[in-house]
Amino acid sequence: MVTFTAHDGTRLAHHESGDGPPLVCLPGGPMQSAGYLGDLGGLTAHHRLIGLDPRGTGESAMARDTSSYRCDRLVDDVEALREHLGLDRMDLLAHSGGANLAVLYAARHPDRVARLLLITPSVYAVDLEITAEDRLATARLRRDEPWFAPAYAALETVTAGRATADSWNAVAPFWHARWDEAARAFDEAGERAKNHEAAAAYTAEGAFSPAATRAALAAFPSPVLLLAGETDLAAPPRVMSEFAELFPKTELVVQPGASHFPWRDDAVRFVSIVKEFTDR
Repeated sequence: MVTFTAHDGTRLAHHESGDGPPLVCLPGGPMQSAGYLGDLGGLTAHHRLIGLDPRGTGESAMARDTSSYRCDRLVDDVEALREHLGLDRMDLLAHSGGANLAVLYAARHPDRVARLLLITPSVYAVDLEITAEDRLATARLRRDEPWFAPAYAALETVTAGRATADSWNAVAPFWHARWDEAARAFDEAGERAKNHEAAAAYTAEGAFSPAATRAALAAFPSPVLLLAGETDLAAPPRVMSEFAELFPKTELVVQPGASHFPWRDDAVRFVSIVKEFTDR
């Protein structure tokens, strides 16, 4: 773990592992520490992974100004990390909610991103619509799972706007290709590593300006990999194809059988997809 200082004086931490060209990694949650990314399925054999703990998470300090947890304001933290690493341009990978931050960074600093890798990304920053049927149709791909019936019933409750804590807990199997003790432990650890107060501020009013972001992405000069999970309710492939069209140089890959954490669902395939993209 290495610390550095953000522009407002907040002490931030990043974690490094692996050998090879650096790959800066932004975690999701939102506002979850980078620890859950692990070695990204063994990607450390090909890249030096640099995982940022967002302010208020993991080894990074809490912010004095809680409004600094807002996604657009976190762009400055990513830029501070790049400067700290001494990179003129960087390969930037982001998962889930962290993709909103990566997209805002790419829109503001397009010349600083050599390659952008969006892994099962959230769409708040670009305001794409994910309908209830998008999620339900994707969920029905799992109809043969033993846990499907109660999980699907809970999902219908969630998509109808009647979500409760119990219904959110019941849909958890959909986020993983295998719902087993390891997946349960992974989810529980993720909840403990998340700063819920910061997560609420992450999407606060003013965080996103989708029209301006879309306009900037339309001119984004670098290659983009958008990796979707075939069965991911959070980022259904239909919507991911719309996301991919916002960039001029995008490769959309739908990983078969994968859900929201594709490096856990099929590590070999995930690493192969990423390595093929970054080797070009």
